[in-house]
Amino acid sequence: MKNMNLTPMLKTRIVRINSIMPESEKIDEAAEILHKGGLVAFPTETVYGLGAVYNNPAAINRLYMVKKRPQGKPFTLHISDYEMIKLFDCEISAFAKTLMGKFWPGPLTIIMKTNNEKTTIAFRMPDCIISKELIRKVGLPLAAPSANLSGKKSPKCAEDVIKDLNGAIEMIIDGGPAKLGVDSTIVDASADPYVILREGAVKAAAIKKLWRKKSRV
Repeated sequence: MKNMNLTPMLKTRIVRINSIMPESEKIDEAAEILHKGGLVAFPTETVYGLGAVYNNPAAINRLYMVKKRPQGKPFTLHISDYEMIKLFDCEISAFAKTLMGKFWPGPLTIIMKTNNEKTTIAFRMPDCIISKELIRKVGLPLAAPSANLSGKKSPKCAEDVIKDLNGAIEMIIDGGPAKLGVDSTIVDASADPYVILREGAVKAAAIKKLWRKKSRV
């Protein structure tokens, strides 16, 4: 008797969107999927991300499962405006504000400390019309790691996402190749001095220059 897989694959909807003037009805469809707990892959200026609404535990758990990511390894929260940070009662250091003013929206992930539990949260405001509009339509931050299986290269286009995640998620937004094709830089601005956890599109030298300028003030 054949060993049958009883878990049906999803029919992943692949939607091509204009990267300069995104069609609102397509963004609305993706936002609705996210609101219902689904997963949507979408372009940013760095690489493609895989989004889930941050406060939906079932969606977050699926995000870990689909990516085959170790539980407990936190996700970056993608935001469309500064107001979304207020949801988390963060302690925004002076250097974090400097980084935000210089590199947001853009390819820098900034780790901040929360006031209530003294935990840390990583935030990024992408510089991509499609991703910003999608987050704005959802109205909530999206937990959004890169849209690939853990351990594989970050996807630079929709075709890369399809290879890993077709049949495992509800939608892939095809907005063409990512502008930069390089992961964001991750800087822990809750530490003093700051710590760069990953150097990506924003170079360490540029961050160091800002830190020196701050130190002279």
